[in-house]
Amino acid sequence: MRHHIKHFVRRHEPRGHAHHYAKSAAGAITAMVAVGLLSVYTGLPLLIAPFGASAVLLFGQPKSPLSQPANVIGGYLLAAATGSVASFFFPGLWLAGAIAVGVTIGLMLVLRVTHPPAGAVPIVAIASHFDPPVLFEVVSLGSVLLVTIAVLHHLIPPRQQYPLRVD
Repeated sequence: MRHHIKHFVRRHEPRGHAHHYAKSAAGAITAMVAVGLLSVYTGLPLLIAPFGASAVLLFGQPKSPLSQPANVIGGYLLAAATGSVASFFFPGLWLAGAIAVGVTIGLMLVLRVTHPPAGAVPIVAIASHFDPPVLFEVVSLGSVLLVTIAVLHHLIPPRQQYPLRVD
């Protein structure tokens, strides 16, 4: 039994350095503060949970394909479209949210814009009763702001290449 458990508890992430951890945390704090301030100034409910999950990828794993700008912004816009359609035709129906999550994942994979936190947006759409235009404003502004801050953040030493370069 012990042999099988070790596969579940083994950590696969390589060890890093304390200054990288601190820089990642500072970047995430900066990004979430910026999103929160933009929320206060615009009156839009921008501080949604999926953006916190995006910060993990953008500041903790910037070299991941799932963290790249096309994935973040494209994934969120696709999820907002799917969630909006689901909430329009089936407002408040939890099953529609569940199906919309699966459809969103399938479409993100087909279009190669997979961003896991965006998979939560259809649930946000169903549970919060966002109007579709508001949902698009929220995910557009929030995702672009997060990516912009990540680009600037990774220019600060010790530098990380973000976004990844295409050869």
